[in-house]
Amino acid sequence: MSFPTAVAAFRVACVCLSVLLPMAAPFSPAGQARAAEPPQGIAGIEELLPSLDALYLDLHRNPELSFQEEKTAAKLASRLRSYGYEVTEHVGGLGIVGVLSNGAGPTVMLRTDMDALPIQEQTGLPYASTATVKNQRGEIVPVMHACGHDVHMTTWMGAAALLARSKDRWRGTVVLVGQPAEEILQGAQAMVKDGLLSRFPKPDFVLGLHVSPVLPTGQIGIISGPSSSASNAVDITFFGKGGHGAAPHRTIDPIVMAARAVVTLQTIVSREVNPFDHAVVTVGTFHAGTKRNIIGDEARLELTVRSYKPEIQKQLLASIERIAKAEAAAAGAPKEPVVFVDPKEASEVVTNDPALCTRLAAALRHSLGEKNVVPHDPVSSSEDFGVLGRAAGVPSVQLRLGVYEPSLLARLKAEGKTPPLPHTAGFAPDRESSLRTGAAALFFSAIELLGSAGPTR
Repeated sequence: MSFPTAVAAFRVACVCLSVLLPMAAPFSPAGQARAAEPPQGIAGIEELLPSLDALYLDLHRNPELSFQEEKTAAKLASRLRSYGYEVTEHVGGLGIVGVLSNGAGPTVMLRTDMDALPIQEQTGLPYASTATVKNQRGEIVPVMHACGHDVHMTTWMGAAALLARSKDRWRGTVVLVGQPAEEILQGAQAMVKDGLLSRFPKPDFVLGLHVSPVLPTGQIGIISGPSSSASNAVDITFFGKGGHGAAPHRTIDPIVMAARAVVTLQTIVSREVNPFDHAVVTVGTFHAGTKRNIIGDEARLELTVRSYKPEIQKQLLASIERIAKAEAAAAGAPKEPVVFVDPKEASEVVTNDPALCTRLAAALRHSLGEKNVVPHDPVSSSEDFGVLGRAAGVPSVQLRLGVYEPSLLARLKAEGKTPPLPHTAGFAPDRESSLRTGAAALFFSAIELLGSAGPTR
């Protein structure tokens, strides 16, 4: 079916709003190939895009770390108020909640995350972040939206605007949640503890969205069932006996001890876990020493540990402690290492409700096109999105949004390469198409779950 024919069918089906705007010119770089775009006849979508793009650029240039999202939250709160939402700020710290009621009907919660990462952006984009801030340790670090939260916030805002403009099409309540501190897996729980589900309308459904670097722009991926892994943050501190670097025989070197542990830890997944079970053990940081000719007293590793089964997660953590103690004993360390599993930085498996996935997939295929809604594999990354659905005891789904141009993905695949991934300095989504598709997907998903307005009288 040609694109004009698809749009015509879309209008006849009355999926879009009752007042349709003329077809606008594609909001994308000229000459780039793309997947089939979602219908552009949604009332206000093209009109909104310049404003959404400006918001995206602002958010991208001015990222903030976890539990520091003060300016970000204020910007989002101000926009929601301008759309007619009743907004409450400082929920769970810097979280915001916007409520739009429109008669009796279901309550749908739409969640976005707001925080960025301590990464120096290297995309070369004219709007690249140059921001630096103090982290929780008081260190000055660069900051970048390297996980796509700027995309999440902007598409969430687009859906909020569309829902506010289309109150003649639905009945019920929309709850917009701007969540802090997703990157340290603490923001969702902080908002729940601060009364998210008691101070505001309790949802019947919880929806979210996350960027996907493996999907082309214009596509939405759906993971039915387990979608994001459980995770734990583990710190290991090794203790040695310091001394002069010229006399290593008079010391017990904690750096060598920790280095051996880094290598041995890699055997947990490769030699201890069933190959058919998902598991990840990654050493992300190694801190030791102050000067090249000084052997210090301590070395510290920071790990992330992920799996999809509770018993596997328990096995991974036990193996890490066993290996750390064994390496210290082998080195003759003066005392056992400290293995600390941080209870604050932990997450359970995020599970998308299968029945809700089926329902949303059908609705989105109808509105965005059959080829633009596809199955997506589970991911190893972790999320605290699942906290909201579990705490409310209701179905939840986190959609996946394609963010790279099809031509780019095709070229890189032919070259045996992959595009820059989230949590890297080069991550640079194609913002124009991503914003349009993401806003449309969240809007249509909410419309599917909200009550029907019924015939006009």
